[in-house]
Amino acid sequence: METKSNLNKRWLYLISGVFTMLFSGVLYAWSILKIPFKNEFNWSDSVLAFNFTLTMCFFCLGAFFGSLICKKIGPKITLIISGVLVGIGFVSTGLLSAEIPYLLYITYALLAGTGIGISYNVVVSTVNSWFPDKKGLSSGCLMMGFGISTLLLGNIISALFENINIGWSKAYILLGIVVAIVLILAGIVLKKPSADIEFPAQKAKKKIQKESFETRDFTTKEMLKSFTFWRAFAFMALITAVGNSVISFARDLVISVDAAPALATTLVGVLSVFNGIGRILTGAVYDALGRKTTMLASNILTIFAAGLTLVAVQTHSLPLCIVGLCLTGLSYGSCPTMTSAFTASFYGTKYFATNYSLTNFNLIVASFIATFSNSLLISTGGYTAPFIMLLVLAIGALGINFTIRKP
Repeated sequence: METKSNLNKRWLYLISGVFTMLFSGVLYAWSILKIPFKNEFNWSDSVLAFNFTLTMCFFCLGAFFGSLICKKIGPKITLIISGVLVGIGFVSTGLLSAEIPYLLYITYALLAGTGIGISYNVVVSTVNSWFPDKKGLSSGCLMMGFGISTLLLGNIISALFENINIGWSKAYILLGIVVAIVLILAGIVLKKPSADIEFPAQKAKKKIQKESFETRDFTTKEMLKSFTFWRAFAFMALITAVGNSVISFARDLVISVDAAPALATTLVGVLSVFNGIGRILTGAVYDALGRKTTMLASNILTIFAAGLTLVAVQTHSLPLCIVGLCLTGLSYGSCPTMTSAFTASFYGTKYFATNYSLTNFNLIVASFIATFSNSLLISTGGYTAPFIMLLVLAIGALGINFTIRKP
């Protein structure tokens, strides 16, 4: 039997996990990290937008394969592998030259994206295994760390880019080394609880009105055969697409309504903060009000976010744009928590790790929509057309939402 002091070590694991997720989340600071390639290399917006799409694809694939690898060799070696991949990815990105833009897809998207995807899955599953009685708290803290990374690291990275003694190349190399060290240390520190550990009993919760179906454990094959899964998958992809699109051009969007570059960088961080807040709030709402209300609230929030930002770009209003970014962050932050809760409640917990990683592939669809949003931006020369499209998609998601029923 584990002693109380040993059990209390789980809080150190949670702190370590949040710290690790904080550095892993830098991948989402793309609207800041792409600046040198746009300003110094003159690479096109389409090339840079497609890199973010590929990054999300490899992030999802990394999370999927990370769950499989971790089962075979454990979290320690898996996290060390992820650290090596991320380190090589960011360092080699810092060594790129202007002549071969497509190498960015290998260094940043393939290597760094896959590595961070692996670490994301392993850190969440490992830390959460210590908190069967406080899954909401543990998941919320980890997701918050991942979500606020852009705010805490974005301004530092931007300052390093502008420092004449460092510059963007050395900044990328330094970033790669630091993130690699953090992930490797996480592999050394984090471990799964032993089988004989006794956790505190979970507190009884007030009953909420649940959907009238009997849950069971679906295999991955059974889940993929369920029409309900594909409807929910489409819904989540459309909702996530709004946030993915805005994240890919957030800094340029704010500058387009006359924000100073320094303020624009800070507001990208604010977007990430609301992303983190959205992840925590969604978990609380899901626990209190259930699946239907949570998905409907997220959908309506996304519609308001896209609509308000559309008005902001048409009226050239910085205050409205800021509010739109905050709402978009909340909306985008609701997606991973909602996806996790939906997968567990509809398809059970026995095959959750694999089922959840596949459900998360909605990010890939959303990322390709984000690429199309950037294409619209380039072809029309403004943000009106992209946000009209995103608003239509959010309204379309509402129609799909009402059709989601028991599997």
